[in-house]
Amino acid sequence: MTITKRNYPAIFSVLILLLAVSCQQVTEYPGETWTIADRPEDLGFSSEGLAEAREFSETLNTAAVVIVRNGVIVDEWGKVEEKYNTHSIRKSFLSAMYGRYVKEGIIDIDKTMEELGVDDVEGLTDEEKQATIRDCLKSRSGIYHPALYETQGMRDLRPERHTMSAGTHWYYNNWDFNVLGTIFMEKTGKDLFRALEEDIAIPVQMEHFTAEDGWYVSGDESVHEAYPFRITARDLARFGLLMLREGKWKDEVIVPADWVRESVRYHSDATLYSRDGYSYMWWVARDYNKYPHLPGVDIPEGSYSARGARGHYILVIPDYDLIIVHRVNTDISGNSVSSSEFGELTNMILDSLSEI
Repeated sequence: MTITKRNYPAIFSVLILLLAVSCQQVTEYPGETWTIADRPEDLGFSSEGLAEAREFSETLNTAAVVIVRNGVIVDEWGKVEEKYNTHSIRKSFLSAMYGRYVKEGIIDIDKTMEELGVDDVEGLTDEEKQATIRDCLKSRSGIYHPALYETQGMRDLRPERHTMSAGTHWYYNNWDFNVLGTIFMEKTGKDLFRALEEDIAIPVQMEHFTAEDGWYVSGDESVHEAYPFRITARDLARFGLLMLREGKWKDEVIVPADWVRESVRYHSDATLYSRDGYSYMWWVARDYNKYPHLPGVDIPEGSYSARGARGHYILVIPDYDLIIVHRVNTDISGNSVSSSEFGELTNMILDSLSEI
């Protein structure tokens, strides 16, 4: 083809199209099993760098790591098919589960505790009953009633009862998280773990999770039970990918996209917990806040994570199309990985990604 001024526009259009095709990410979803990259380099990672990250993790109490990019497992190690307690990652799952029922009008998140008929062992005051479902999703109810499945650290940071009005103060409050489980079951008429299996696990073809992996924690302190469950690192990675794809799995909408965006958008400073931001039961990265998302780690704003006590993480970084899952066998007394240690591991994984 002879290049002349007359055919410049056509040639320019072809070049733009070719550039767009070459830069387009190939996004996959796993089927019954995950696709695993033949070489980390195929997805922009250094094999040597990931080997160093794995070696470092072996000095920690890390039980399993799964790294996913473009819907493909880049690398994984440890007991990735072992079911471990989710701890507080349970809350991020429930956040996602709310989306469908809010969209369908079954749950109105602006309803108050009074309108929902919610109470507790010690009784809620009229002012406390003005807190909404939305306040609880944000951990801003102002209801500082004793709650089940709390750590001592949570109790130590809990404000005195009746000192805060609904919506005015962020505190990582298990009462909020537990009552959301009660409300979900009452409004949908579904057992929470059965709903998790039917609404999320089956559609995304989780390999291991079933409703029988969950249990309820009850006690005298509160009528609102906690809802931990056991799940594998590989299945957590599927949940992370579902969120990364804004609730879509292949051609099916599992969680409405607008709900995903709202539920991982910054809503509160989390400085009380030495963190940057908090949303609807997700921790969110927020530039220029007092604290980083993870100690010593620089990740883009818009990233977010689900976290469980003693070192469980699903870290989602949309800018890199990346998910990092980290597990600890917390059935062993004293086993834990600190946020600083996970931060160092995350830095090593990100350093092995050549494009950043």
